[in-house]
Amino acid sequence: MRMLTLDLTNAPRWHDLAPGVRVQLRPLTTALMVATRSDPAVEALPEKASDEDRAVAFAKALARRAVLAWDGIGDADGKPIDPSPEAIDALLDVWPIFEAFQLTYVSKGLLLEQEKNASALSPNGPSAGASATAKPARKPARTARAAPTGR
Repeated sequence: MRMLTLDLTNAPRWHDLAPGVRVQLRPLTTALMVATRSDPAVEALPEKASDEDRAVAFAKALARRAVLAWDGIGDADGKPIDPSPEAIDALLDVWPIFEAFQLTYVSKGLLLEQEKNASALSPNGPSAGASATAKPARKPARTARAAPTGR
């Protein structure tokens, strides 16, 4: 029988998001997720907002709460900068960083790794995280021709 292992230390951990870029994040707890869901930026989204807009708003709100420190991030002049709400939002506007944050932090926090048969997260929306595994088709598929009816 598999057992869920609890980390009772709740210590922050470093996560590599890109070569030379890492962030120290709080553990992804229920309290952190609940607080993020009621973040003003998340709640201010219009009801008709796309799943993609919701995913970005949620990820930024979560990162603003979770990021404690970082390495390898600087301003336009290449000078290291400290995390701030504006800098965290700008960091997540970089697509590969956003994707790595979703995959290394959000997805792993939401999935029980002990349950290998769990469904993947939605590729977009607040639980964005899954990535496509199939390669795009090179040319359109040919359709089958109808068999003669004999009439």
